[in-house]
This record gives sequence, structure tokens and C-alpha cells, in this order.
Amino acid sequence: MFESERRLPVVVINDVSDTKRYMNALRASGIRVAEITFRTKCAAEAIALAVREFPDMTIGAGTVLDAKKCREALDAGARFVVSPGFSTDVAKLCGEADTPYYPGCATPTEITQAIGFGFEVLKFFPAHLFGGINALRAYASVFPGVRFIPTGGVNAENESEFLAQPNVAAVGGTYLMKDALAAYGG
Repeated sequence: MFESERRLPVVVINDVSDTKRYMNALRASGIRVAEITFRTKCAAEAIALAVREFPDMTIGAGTVLDAKKCREALDAGARFVVSPGFSTDVAKLCGEADTPYYPGCATPTEITQAIGFGFEVLKFFPAHLFGGINALRAYASVFPGVRFIPTGGVNAENESEFLAQPNVAAVGGTYLMKDALAAYGG
């Protein structure tokens, strides 16, 4: 997925009626992927609506903390799952469903654990608190087969610097959704 899409909008939908407007804004901005977060009560419903109405987009679930939320995401049709940390229960469910899982890992111990489970693309969150680009540069030599999706502290001003790192698969953040909405007309 990240060969063609290197920008992963983190989308927080508070009212399911906003789903179409948000997805249209992303599409108009040339972005065909969205991580709809489980930070709100309508997340599963928003994912299901986005999957149904925007089949040309890759819709996933974010902020998936446990097996219950993962099951809701998968049942809603999420095509990938992202967590701020590593959950073996979520990893197991995603494996059974053959759905990509991008667990959050920031320390060498967490990264090593994820590698042990067979993961090669990891969310790096919150990037700004765990060393940002300098940490990613250091990890490149220690974990040569791992690529990261940094979020938390990534923005329009520094995304190109992050994307220039060879071990960065993509960047993510809410700023992408905000920028898309601003360009789309709010």
C-alpha cells in the first residue's frame, strides 16, 4: 500500500454524517487512503460507510487498542488496522483475517518484539517524543528490514524531511485531513 500512498491521513469523525465530506476532501486532494480512528463512538459506522461509498479508496481503522475494537473494525470492512502500541490480540485477529496490521512501536524492545511477530512496517508514535528523524536514522542501521510510519509531530512543514528517510514507508497525521478539508472548502 505504501509504495503508492506515502501520506496516511489520521481521520477523526465525530458525526457519521461527516464521512462523505471528509472522504471527498481527501479524494479531491489526491489522497486515496484514510485511517479512521476509534477515538469516537461512530468509528465503525463511519468505516463501513466509507468502505461502501468510496470503493476506490483504502479505508482502515486507527487507534485500535484491543481485540473488541479490532473485531468491530474488521466487521466494518477496514482494509488495514493501526494501533498506537503493539497488541498481540490485535495482531492475531488481523493475521486470521489476512488484514495488514501496523502496530505502534517506539523503543528498540518494542521494535524487536514486532519483528519477532513478523512485522516489517511499524507505526512510530509519537514520533516527536521519541526522537523523530534522529531516532529513525539511528534505527535504520539497527533494524535494516523495518520501515516506519511516523505520526505525532509530523506536519506539512516537516513531512518531506521524514519522507526522505529510507526507512520511512509513509507519514501520518491529522494535519493531512485538516489540509484536505481546508482545500476542499471546510
